[in-house]
Amino acid sequence: MADKYIIGVDGGTQSSKVVVYDLLGNVVCEGKRTLLPMERPKPRYAVHPDDDLWESIVAASREAMTKFPGDPADILGVGLCTIRCCKAFLKADGSLLEPVMSWMDTRAYEPWIPDDPELAYATTSSGYMTHRFTGQFRDSAANNIILQWPIDTDTWQWDPELFEQFNMRPELLVELQMPGDIAGYVTADAAAATGLPEGLPVVTTANDKAVEALGSGSLDEHTALVSLGTYIASMVHGHENCKAPADFWTNFACIPSTYLYESGGVRRGMWTLTWFLDLLGPELAAAAATQEISREDYLEREAELVPAGSDGLMTVLDWLAPTDKPFRKGEIIGFDVRHTRGHVYRSILEAIALSMKENADAMCAELGVDLREIVVSGGGATSPLFMRIFADVFGVPASRNVGSSGASLGSAICASVATGVYPDFSTAAAAMKRGRESFAPDAANHDVYRRLNVNVYRTIRDATDPILEQSFSIFQ
Repeated sequence: MADKYIIGVDGGTQSSKVVVYDLLGNVVCEGKRTLLPMERPKPRYAVHPDDDLWESIVAASREAMTKFPGDPADILGVGLCTIRCCKAFLKADGSLLEPVMSWMDTRAYEPWIPDDPELAYATTSSGYMTHRFTGQFRDSAANNIILQWPIDTDTWQWDPELFEQFNMRPELLVELQMPGDIAGYVTADAAAATGLPEGLPVVTTANDKAVEALGSGSLDEHTALVSLGTYIASMVHGHENCKAPADFWTNFACIPSTYLYESGGVRRGMWTLTWFLDLLGPELAAAAATQEISREDYLEREAELVPAGSDGLMTVLDWLAPTDKPFRKGEIIGFDVRHTRGHVYRSILEAIALSMKENADAMCAELGVDLREIVVSGGGATSPLFMRIFADVFGVPASRNVGSSGASLGSAICASVATGVYPDFSTAAAAMKRGRESFAPDAANHDVYRRLNVNVYRTIRDATDPILEQSFSIFQ
């Protein structure tokens, strides 16, 4: 199996990435394409414009294959992972009836389907992408969330008793498969579009957070994965299908018939940092360019000089309000003359870590789990400052994987199992995982964050919710 390769597809909310790995999990080459801005035709609606999810994967695939130094015949398979909680409504030929509905669209969690005679299938983003790659109407059971689809979480199959509740007709649903199954093979049309070899096995994975957990190597029940994306969540693996938890929800894992316990999260989490960078405009971009570094790295240098707690500046991350409290807005409070843009930047990082600490603690207390380590994944994990903040807030070592990991590697692990490279998921994950770099907590900083969380941060919304609710009718 020397000089053989596996491809992992990671279709996210802000970009699509296609990575070619060797069989030990080393990156050979990759392609990436940023998605178009979300379209918002009405309040609380959000859709991906045109056919952007597919076209971004096409562009990323072509870039990766252009860079690929080997023989395409030595590629064994492609694992397919896309954004969870999206909905795609298809015509009989598999083309889109309308643009893909984002997870940020309130209709995605309602029993709503288009009233259109051309509607033939209702599926997830991965079900749609599976058809684009293979021509088959199939999807991963592990990307069908019980909040949205009539699925039996014990059997991982459609539950006819739930069809009426979800306003779903059985003929609209596609065939379900388990993670690590071969859904089909790259068609001639898909090969021509993407540059991938025709006939390449396309392998089912799971929802993107579960695939990221597999690729990040956080399989220990005492290790939480903190996934830094547009939606930020913390997760631990388990084997029991907990059906009525209070402080977490039970998600399908990327290993068949196992589960992933997921805490409350932060909506538009890492997006908030992008928003702030964009707000600073071309001056910041030009300053960073003169030093040949990113905007993030430029501001991080300023934030490094700011003490833990940002001199009292606090951010509340409600840039996308929860559906049950639509009046909430993002907040940055506590300004005085000391504060700079570095303070604001650090305050946003601290707000993310403090929010996830609160959510992870509630989940682990209910599960009876003591966290010994957190693994941080996503683009934000490249920041040493962010990693130190996580360690200081949680009070346990915060680790990040060396090299590429996350959903693209998790997709490749699934493909390696399906194509017989490795006999099972545990073996594949152990063989393909990368080493970790760990950041130890600072005791003094941990004490600052502990007092901030217990005495202040937990109660900010109690104080500001009445004001925001009063203004909602004016400024919604």
